[in-house]
Amino acid sequence: MSDVTIRRALLSVSDKDGLVDLGTRLAQGGVELVSTGGTARALREAGLDVRDVSDLTGFPEMMDGRVKTLHPMVHGGLLAVRDNPDHAAAMEAHSIGAIDLVVVNLYPFEATVARGAGRDDIIENIDIGGPSMVRSAAKNHQDVTIVTDPADYAGLIEELAANDGATSLAFRRRMAAKAFAATAAYDSMISQWFAFADQGEAFPGFLALNGRAPTMLRYGENPHQEAALYTPVGPHARGIAQAEQLQGKELSYNNYNDADAALELCAEFRGQDPAVVIVKHANPCGVAQRASLREAWDAALACDSVSAFGGIVCVNTELDGATAEAICEIFTEVVIAPSVSEAAREAFARKKNLRLLVTGELPDPRRDGLAVKPITGGLLVQGRDKGAIAAEDLKVVTERAPTEQELKDCLFAWTVARHVKSNAIVYARDGATAGIGAGQMNRRDSSRIAAMKAAEAAEKYGWEAPRTVGSAVASDAFFPFADGLLAAVEAGASAVIQPGGSIRDEEVIAAANEAGLAMVFTGMRHFRH
Repeated sequence: MSDVTIRRALLSVSDKDGLVDLGTRLAQGGVELVSTGGTARALREAGLDVRDVSDLTGFPEMMDGRVKTLHPMVHGGLLAVRDNPDHAAAMEAHSIGAIDLVVVNLYPFEATVARGAGRDDIIENIDIGGPSMVRSAAKNHQDVTIVTDPADYAGLIEELAANDGATSLAFRRRMAAKAFAATAAYDSMISQWFAFADQGEAFPGFLALNGRAPTMLRYGENPHQEAALYTPVGPHARGIAQAEQLQGKELSYNNYNDADAALELCAEFRGQDPAVVIVKHANPCGVAQRASLREAWDAALACDSVSAFGGIVCVNTELDGATAEAICEIFTEVVIAPSVSEAAREAFARKKNLRLLVTGELPDPRRDGLAVKPITGGLLVQGRDKGAIAAEDLKVVTERAPTEQELKDCLFAWTVARHVKSNAIVYARDGATAGIGAGQMNRRDSSRIAAMKAAEAAEKYGWEAPRTVGSAVASDAFFPFADGLLAAVEAGASAVIQPGGSIRDEEVIAAANEAGLAMVFTGMRHFRH
């Protein structure tokens, strides 16, 4: 018989949600309740009979509660294999009673760190006895039921009702797996705090990664791939994973990936004039800043309206009705905003499949963090690309210095280029992208593709000339040859911003001078693969 009747339960929880209801249901089923500290007090205040752990062990809680459950009377009752004669004899010889159910959730280490507590307080919120009981009960799941998540209380009550006060082996195995995941995540969170926050390590000797509560996705990048979304345990920036979805179909793997790219770029304009970012396949295809969001939308869309079809739109300020109406004129997969006006919600409501996400405050684009990429047999880990440059960091390397407007366009183009897949070329003029070339094997082709898109836009909208004429062009890495620069000249660019650092810098500078370009070096590159 794989069912185990619950006769004695040990409850010790930091999260009291649902505790009294669970304790009441157990008591009504004739289960003896054993508990500690605040948990015991909460149960007694609800009128339930509770036996103190100290009564079970014969030792009082001591050392400010650090030592209370670390005792053979507790762990013997958890770890004893019931049908092992030697274990049964040891239990009888030492008067150890079996514990059939353990309900534990751990000290709030994550919340303590998140509220900015001091080091001593953080250390005190590292649970020792709790994980020990969880692991003991989970190891002996053949005979003991472990529950670590208040969300599982209802399932436990249903399980007991369906099995005359017992739990099935299938239920215990499922809860044991969840329990070990909980302690692994807890230890991972603590190890990360020690490594990154307490010791200031960039790359600790052991990198513990964790995630909780997977959202199962329909599939991955392709239908034959399975996929899920995990959110990190421990302090983290709010992003697409935490956004509130107001309407539309569930997000796909590709939606999440593209939406994250859009949000990361849009965050560059946090707190600035209204900005619109349009992304397709994780690459921006139109970005603009204007006095109003609607004007920014029109300018961003004009950069590459073909690629914008079926894309992701992200804005840096509250989304208004007029802009929402304009976005609805083309097919859009996802729209992201810090907040959404009622008029905008009404406009999007007519597009039932469009996903509308509200993020609240945009993330800090200069925040710390690690970027992790799996490769065969390992993980590549690097710090987030949080590098930034300002006008005073630029080095003018040509005979002609950029004008004030060219400098603004250089910095705008550079901001966008850092979010474009390498090799990246971005033309910008008057606070809007004019052409974007991404992901090519050489910089010359990226320059030409960006110029081609600008020419197509000019033809579509009936402009006298493409917006690349008189634009600034940004390159995410240095021009290794003058050909990429000359392609920009052909497109009509008048200013260039690039990292510099090539062995052919002098050749490229000479070509810029001959063409009458103004060129600045950043000394920083932004490869994005």
